[in-house]
Amino acid sequence: MLRYLTSGESHGKCLLAILDGMPSGLKVAEAAINEELARRMAGYGRGARMKLEADRAEILSGLRRGQTIGAPLAVMIKNVDQSIEKLPVILEPRPGHADLAGAIKYDLDDIRDVLERASARETAARVSVGAISKLLLAQFDIRVTSHVTSIGSVESRKNNLGYRQIVTLSQKSPVRCADAAASVLMVKEIDRAAREAETLGGIFEIIVNGVPPGLGSYSQWDTRLDGDLAKAVMSIQAVKGVSFGAGFELAGMRGSAAHDEIFYARAKGFFRNTNKAGGIEGGMTNGEEIRIRAAMKPISTLKKPLASVNIKTKKPFKATVERSDTCAVPAAGVIGESVVAVEIANAMIAKFGGDSLGEMKRNFEGYMSQIKEF
Repeated sequence: MLRYLTSGESHGKCLLAILDGMPSGLKVAEAAINEELARRMAGYGRGARMKLEADRAEILSGLRRGQTIGAPLAVMIKNVDQSIEKLPVILEPRPGHADLAGAIKYDLDDIRDVLERASARETAARVSVGAISKLLLAQFDIRVTSHVTSIGSVESRKNNLGYRQIVTLSQKSPVRCADAAASVLMVKEIDRAAREAETLGGIFEIIVNGVPPGLGSYSQWDTRLDGDLAKAVMSIQAVKGVSFGAGFELAGMRGSAAHDEIFYARAKGFFRNTNKAGGIEGGMTNGEEIRIRAAMKPISTLKKPLASVNIKTKKPFKATVERSDTCAVPAAGVIGESVVAVEIANAMIAKFGGDSLGEMKRNFEGYMSQIKEF
């Protein structure tokens, strides 16, 4: 079982992640993690904090001579801003954040203690373990990417492109959108929101390419892979909705139009001409690309704050203003890739055995041969 924990506060000394269950024999370089951390910090609409931080991962344990040894990996990302002890007390909770509920839950008289941990800064640690998981998946030619399908009122019209097209086109866009015309409009939408001291949300899609059929299981509710993936994506700060394939559109279709018909050709085996299921049926991968969409709400920290109440005086007050992005949908897509990569890596380990990379590969190759003969 692949599992991880993160620790650290937004303005504390560092962020930490411990990744347990990674097989031995996997080459891991800090540069690969740093590349993903840089992707998380990019994207049009990010705020001043991204210019301040220069995230670099340091692997503290679990490697020898650049390879995993089967022991837990510990990753540290130091914060440039370590001012947590000097920061002022916060008494006015921000609507849309964990501020008020967190202060009530933990009986805190300073909301600073909530927002420091609830902050999306924590996702840098999750991206670090996602980067390592991507390295494992690459050994089996499984790739994970994301692209933005909408920001504010602007929607992409090129959402049904193939994996390689989406990777190529989205990399050219400042908002990671594969539709060049929509990308231009999204940038304008972000600029307009920034001028008006507003924030924007949107929708991003995560695509997993090269996944074999049969990951996950229908045998118990908690072994269904789509359940694990939905939980992982939903856990990302500001994500309020998750769907697979055609998602909520399926609710308005008739059954004859809602499902992916099955075909067979000797050269490629069983296949579908559509992917409305998003690559998962009955809690298991079906051999098609996994496609997951996530809806991200507008960021809750506003430069023109909403109405709130002082938790001590109980008097009306304007919510506290912290540093914030105008739009972080492209970055959220990168975080989505990371949490999905961990879940797919975990499913691969569960299916093919995870003590060593060599063992996994032998079992994987045997399974793929079995599929060809089915």
